[in-house]
Order: sequence, then C-alpha cells, then structure tokens
Amino acid sequence: MDERMCERMGVTFVCPESWNPVYEGEYIGKDSYFGGESPLSKAVGYIVVIGFGAFFSLFTTLVVYIEKLFSGNATITSEHFNTAGRMVKTGLTASVIVSQWTWAATLLQSSNVAWNFGVSGPFWYASGATIQILLFGVLAISLKDVAPSAHTMCEIVRARWGKAAHLTFLFFAFCANIIVTSMLLLGGAATVEALTGMNYELASFLIPWGVILYTSAGGLKATFLASYFHTMIIFAVLITMITVVYIKVYSSNMIYAFLDRTISYTPEQCEAIYSTDEGTSFFLNSDGDKTMACGPVDGNSQGSYLTMLSADGLMFGIINIVGNFGTVFVDQSYWQSAIAARPSSAAKGYLLGGICWFAIPFSLATSLGLASTALMLPINSGEAGSGLVPPAVADHLLGDAGAVLILIMLFMAIVSTGSAESIAVSSLIAYDIYREYFNPEATGKQILWVSRIVIVCFGIFMGLFSIALNAMGLNLGWVYLFMGVVIGSAVIPLWNMMTWDKASGKGAVIAAWSGFVLAIIGWLVAAQIQSGSISVSTLGANEVMLSGNLIAILSSGLIHYVYSKFVDPQDYDFSTLDSNIHLVEEDMRGLGPEEQDKDELRRAKRWITRRGYLLTFVLILVWPILSIPAQIFTESYFAFWVLVSIAWGFGAAITISLLPLFESQTEIGRVFSGMWNYVTGKSGDAQEYAEEEPPAKTVDEPEVAAEPAKDEAAKDEETA
Repeated sequence: MDERMCERMGVTFVCPESWNPVYEGEYIGKDSYFGGESPLSKAVGYIVVIGFGAFFSLFTTLVVYIEKLFSGNATITSEHFNTAGRMVKTGLTASVIVSQWTWAATLLQSSNVAWNFGVSGPFWYASGATIQILLFGVLAISLKDVAPSAHTMCEIVRARWGKAAHLTFLFFAFCANIIVTSMLLLGGAATVEALTGMNYELASFLIPWGVILYTSAGGLKATFLASYFHTMIIFAVLITMITVVYIKVYSSNMIYAFLDRTISYTPEQCEAIYSTDEGTSFFLNSDGDKTMACGPVDGNSQGSYLTMLSADGLMFGIINIVGNFGTVFVDQSYWQSAIAARPSSAAKGYLLGGICWFAIPFSLATSLGLASTALMLPINSGEAGSGLVPPAVADHLLGDAGAVLILIMLFMAIVSTGSAESIAVSSLIAYDIYREYFNPEATGKQILWVSRIVIVCFGIFMGLFSIALNAMGLNLGWVYLFMGVVIGSAVIPLWNMMTWDKASGKGAVIAAWSGFVLAIIGWLVAAQIQSGSISVSTLGANEVMLSGNLIAILSSGLIHYVYSKFVDPQDYDFSTLDSNIHLVEEDMRGLGPEEQDKDELRRAKRWITRRGYLLTFVLILVWPILSIPAQIFTESYFAFWVLVSIAWGFGAAITISLLPLFESQTEIGRVFSGMWNYVTGKSGDAQEYAEEEPPAKTVDEPEVAAEPAKDEAAKDEETA
C-alpha cells in the first residue's frame, strides 16, 4: 500500500488515499466534496425526476390494466383499491415491506452513521430498524384473526375503544405519514440538488408527481406492483456498489488499512490536511467540533472506526430502535400491507421482508459509508448530515455513472415509499374521516373519488411542507432522530389494542397524549441542561434526542399498563371486534372460510411469534455481545464482517427478486395466455380469452350465483 509522505502548513504526514496522484490533486484544499458544483447536469435531474416518474406511472398503470383485462378480474372496487383484494402472497408482501421500509434515510442516513461511528453505525441502523418489521408480523397475523375486514388501523381503534381514542390515534397516524414523507423529500431533494444542480424547491415539488399518477390510477395493487420493480432496481444498484468497493476497486484489507490510517493522524495533521492553499484550516468549526472525518473517533474504543464498542453508535442504536417502532406501528402503510396479505402470507411476508431489508442499510453503508472515511474524501459534516455520503463516494468511484446510479436508486426509494404513504393517507381520510364523520352511507364510488383526490392533495402538500422544513434549517438526520419524540407514545397502546384483552381505551388516550407531552418537555429540558440554550442545533444532539425518544415510548407504556391494570381494567372479547367494522361494497375477496381458518391462524401466530422474538433477540443482543470480545477488529475479522454484508446483500437480492415471480407464475401465465390468444387473431372481446376466475362473492349474493360460472369453466376444461 502507498505510504507516500506529504507536507502542508509545515506539517508532515502520510498522504490520505484521496491525495493519490491519480486524482491530480482534485481533493486537496477542498472544504466540501460537492462545493456547490454538481457532477451531473440539470437535464439529468429532470430526466430522472420527471422522466422516470412518468415512465413508472405509465408502466405500472399499463401492467394493472393488462392484469385486469386478461386475468378475468376487471373490476376495481373501493375495497380492492384500498386492500388489493386481501390476497397478496408471501414474496410480494416481503418485496412491498422492503420497498416501504427503504426510505431515502435508509440509503443516505445509514452511510452518515458509518461516516460518524464506523462499523457500528451500519449495524445499529440495520438491526435497530429490522426488529420492528419482525415484531409487526405478530400484529399482522392478529389483525387477520380478529379484524380481517379492516381497512385502516384507526378503524380498529374506533371499533374497540370509541371516538376519543379514534381521533387521538388519527392524529398520531397522520404525524407518522407526514414525518416519513418529509424525510423522503428532504433527503431526496437535497441529493437531487447536489448531484444535478436542480433547484431544491422545484425538486421537492416535482418528486411527488411520479407517485401521484400511478397511485391514484391503480390504488394499492398498483403500488405493490411498482414497489416490486423499485425494489429490484434498488438491489441491483446495491450489489453494484458492494462489488465496486470490495471486489473491483479495493478489498476489505485495503479499506481496513485506510481506516487505520484515518485515525492515526494527530489534530495538527488533520488541520493541515483540511486547509486551504492560503494556510487556513477548516477542520474545526467555530464551536471547536470536527467538520471532517480525520483522527480518532470520540466515544469509540481506542478511537477506532473498526469496533462495535462505540458509545455514540450505541446511543444512535437506541434512538433508532425507539423511533422506528413509531414509524412502523403507527404508520398506516404497514397495517395496510398486513390487510392486503393473505392470512397464510402475512406472517411469513413480514419475517422475510425484515430479513431481506436488513441487507440494504447494512451492506450499502458497510461499503459506501466506510469507504468515505477510509479514503478521506472531503465530505464535511453538513454534507454527511444531509445524506450526501453515498452520492459522493459513488461519484468518486464511478464518476457520472455512479452519481446517476445513486440518483436512480434514491428516486426508486422515494417513489415506492411515497406511494405507500399516499395510499395510507387516502385510506385514513376516506374511511376514518369522510365515511366515519361526514358520509356514513358513502358508496364505493364516493370512497374511490375521495381516495384519489386525497392522493393528489397530499402529494402537493408534502412538496410544500418539505420546502418549509428546509427553510427552517432541518435536515434529514435531524428529522430522523426526532420522529420517535412525536409518535413514540402511540406504539405500546396500539400493541396492547391487538394483543391484550384488558387494555383500556381511556388509558390509551391518556397514555398517548401524556407520553407525547412528557417527551416534548423532556426533550426541551435536556437541550437546556446540556447546552444552556434551545435551538435547532442543541435539540438535535444525540443525548437530547435519546431522552425525548425514551420518555415517549416508556412513559406511555407505563401509564397505559397501570391504568388498564388497576384503574379501568377491561375484559374484551376479541371475537366481537370484526362485527363492528363494516365493508363498503361487501367485496368478500380474501375473507372466505378458507382464509379465516382459526386453526391455521393460530399456527401462523405461533410461527411468527417464536421466530420474531428469536431474531429480535439475536439482532439486538446476541450479535453485538459476540462482537465485544473482538474489541478492535483484526484484519481477518473485518474481512469476515464484510463477507457477511456481501453475502446478505446478494442473498436478499436474489430472494426478493425471484420469489414473487415464482409464487405468481400461475397468474402471470394466465395473463400471457390471454394476451397470446388475443394477439393471435381470435375474434371477440379480449376478456373472452382470459382464463376467468369466479367473480368476487359478496355478502348479499347467494352462493348459487357463482355455480353456473364454475360449471362452464369445468366444461371448457373437459373440452380442452
């Protein structure tokens, strides 16, 4: 490895890898990587934001139309628009979970914590946000058991606990949707601006339109199909980046040596490395804090990036765990995916989705995030906090092609999660506000109309809201840490609602609001105590955010338990819950006796409960504890760590890409068969050649109504 010596400001040091002569001094004296200059033209930004948005809107709408036309299912009811027929299989459910849970923050913030804390950052990001998906599988199967007719989580709240609780949890549900969408646009618009020079405000406004078009046209089914394609593209870019960093350009041993070199520099050497040609250092800001990754890491064992013994990394992990419970358990989009899944697929889909999703932040940040500090690229703390580590490293390694790949990957994450959030908000407003409080006798057409209008309005609102957040000086990292303070207090009451017969509705309302107020107070007080002032900067400190997050979830859990146990204990009969939830068009797809087999549901619940708890235990306790004896990773230990990240990335990519196709081969075959018959010249309407299924049964429709269709299908088979 090159050990050339360099001198700057009268200080001698081993040259950083980014000062390699091959780069012709490109990074010497730079106080930021992008420095206001974009590696790509504005035209590329418009092509991705508008072109990709339009392409996926047309493509997804066309796929949904073809599927309807040639599979014998040409009707989109309001029920189907918002539940996808409640018959989604395991592979597609897992793919959708991966897609929904892959935010802009997943791709950007995970590398930021690697830039800050080293190897512990990617691990705590991945494990701290995987366990919620694993545990939500328990709620998913409980929902299929006790409330199979539900459209939204707030409908279940209303059915069990009444109006006050319904309005309370509607507030927290909307907060979750708005915070998640804010992070999508904050990270997305900042990256689009940095990579292409496209105006931030314009990017914030245009990005949602790629979501609005196909979501409003095809509903949840279109969202699911689009999410599958988005997930495949995300994994394709992920595998490319892993391969480039650890196989094509560098190796684990080289990155290990570079990381060791990064922490070997003294403060004087770091100031010299990060200085202008005139001799002015920008290594420290006005507060004396480091702006660049150089020298030992504060709070890490021996100041190393190559250790799990990181105080700040662990603190981030706790914040991550608490905050993400809120954004899964309080986010309607995850309940909607559970509602859409087949009962037999709900538990397995969430477990598989969680395991596959782990690879995205873990593998991506272990490659791009660690490479940023190993190579000592001039990425400053402001750029890292805005999520610009991955695009900077990709641009460094692959030039314009790398920047384009990250831009496409990011856009896929934004539109897939954005579409899920849009359909979630539309369902909440259509069923929990419009139908509940304004038009209890709403027809399916009216529900559809409201859902589509809301999707358009929400997209426009979120574009404007993200612009406002940026103007307030809030970046992606700040909002990510803040989310648990706002919505964490709703988590345990919602869990209790689905799993505890003694859970009190009054207690849930008191716990949610009390936890919220206490968290805000604790958060503000912590900032005042630690820094002596309250500002965006002091409120965003790790210790301050940790206090607010913990107060939110723990105080509400304690209050709800005490109130339900000693003040207002209930003895709720879960078998009565579904009778208080009413369908609009009585579309019974996914609600037949086969899907409501209680024995099968009990087995599925046992299956996911055991595996969900076991994997949570492994990811949060066993894995970190086993890494403690290693202290500072050796070269071989780090090589094994990297191997695990590569294998997990490739395995997840293969599984999530092929399983949905394998499970849906019959449906795909039916569509292609209908298309082939139509194209090869048979006369008549295209639907005559679809291999039809019996029409969806309704509550009011006699059982015998479907028999003639069945008899005709049987005759056709005999003739064939």
